[in-house]
Amino acid sequence: MDRNLSRLAIALVVGAMAPLFDSTIVSVALHTLSHDLRVSVDTIQWVSTGYLLAMGVTVPIVGWLQNRVGGRRLWMASLVVFLVGSVLCSLAWDVSSLIGFRIVQGVGAGAMMPLLTTLLMQAAGGRSVGKLMSIVSLPTALGPILGPVIGGLILGAGSWPWLFWVNVPFAVVGLVLAWRFIPADGPTGKARLDVVGLVLLSPAVVGILFGLSNASRTDGFARFDVWAPLGAGLLLLVAFCLWATRRRDAALVDLALLRHRPLAAAATLMFLMGAALYGGMLLLPLSFQELRGADALDAGLLLIPQGVGSLLSRSLAGRLTDRIGARTVAIVGFAIVLLATIPFAFADGSTSSWWIGLVLVVRGLGLGAVMIPIMAVGFVGLARPEMPHASTITRLSQQLGGAFGTAVLAVVLAGAAAGNDAAAAFQEAFWWAIGVTAFATVMAALLPGRRPVPPAPGTLAPQPAGASVE
Repeated sequence: MDRNLSRLAIALVVGAMAPLFDSTIVSVALHTLSHDLRVSVDTIQWVSTGYLLAMGVTVPIVGWLQNRVGGRRLWMASLVVFLVGSVLCSLAWDVSSLIGFRIVQGVGAGAMMPLLTTLLMQAAGGRSVGKLMSIVSLPTALGPILGPVIGGLILGAGSWPWLFWVNVPFAVVGLVLAWRFIPADGPTGKARLDVVGLVLLSPAVVGILFGLSNASRTDGFARFDVWAPLGAGLLLLVAFCLWATRRRDAALVDLALLRHRPLAAAATLMFLMGAALYGGMLLLPLSFQELRGADALDAGLLLIPQGVGSLLSRSLAGRLTDRIGARTVAIVGFAIVLLATIPFAFADGSTSSWWIGLVLVVRGLGLGAVMIPIMAVGFVGLARPEMPHASTITRLSQQLGGAFGTAVLAVVLAGAAAGNDAAAAFQEAFWWAIGVTAFATVMAALLPGRRPVPPAPGTLAPQPAGASVE
């Protein structure tokens, strides 16, 4: 890759490590937070739920903000917001203040995640997108490997406020690198904020995420705090789609871009990948705890092989995406995830830990291979001003897919546990996860597949590297 592009990628990835490490570190500390702050598990869950909802509110306006203030300024401002939120979390005096400061963190993270992809894709101009996505996915691969270990070590050696100081070095170094290596830019337009679209879309995302997050509790989707916000969110989402269709490129998110096959296919696959990835991340640690007697830290350590596999496959998946196209890489990746999930549908508490570790490495290889082509192909053939909209669409698709997959598998697991022993309940839930992955494998055939002619320097060809429309 071009030297300046490599520096830009490193600067963005270092900053992005702060929110991605934070989410995995905090997830292993909820029990400790509940005990130390003397609140119930339902209350302490808002430490994660508030963060998630704040991200959902922020993601839809990132494209408009980038147009108004410029990508570099927005990235650095978002990183500062996340840094300030992290320091405030470490100083929280009760659960209410901690939840409030986590919302501040969520706002910063919600702006950074789609902006990370947008800035890289705009700088690349369609070149080496597979390699770029392998760099972008580095924090996603490292988070599940190191996050639980770091969180466990901190809780073992000190108190929970130190969990949030881990973010400070990443954020500070990320700010320095951003100042040096992100090209200075300014506002690219004076588009007015689509207030109606914002009023429709942000509450829609919050309602859907909030409803799905409550589905893991007793009675599942029959609960009022599940179907009411979920139904309201879906109605608002439909209303936004109707509104945005009329507004086209003046809308908060330009849904007309979904007529572009690569982006539509990528958004669909990001939803399914989110369901398979986050649904698996629900079932795997729970099964380790319930069937093998592991505590939260041990369950996190048992997941390290999956993260290692994902880390190992990124580079190869990036090169293959640039060479042979997204379709083949994604189909093979999903097929590997499918095959490596099947053994868990037969596992119980006596299954060998070595066998589980080996299967998790293979599953991680598949997840890493899937992530690269799907993230890259959504930007095929898009002009520079359209890329922020594509980032928002794909990011929301992954976020909603993850919430949907987690909710459905939690309900399935709870229902299966009512009439079976724990091992049988988890086996049934894993069969559902296998079904989702099988469907995603079939849907991956919709991705464009032929290797295109590379674009000329300084231009945006209709089919940049990694895929083409057939």
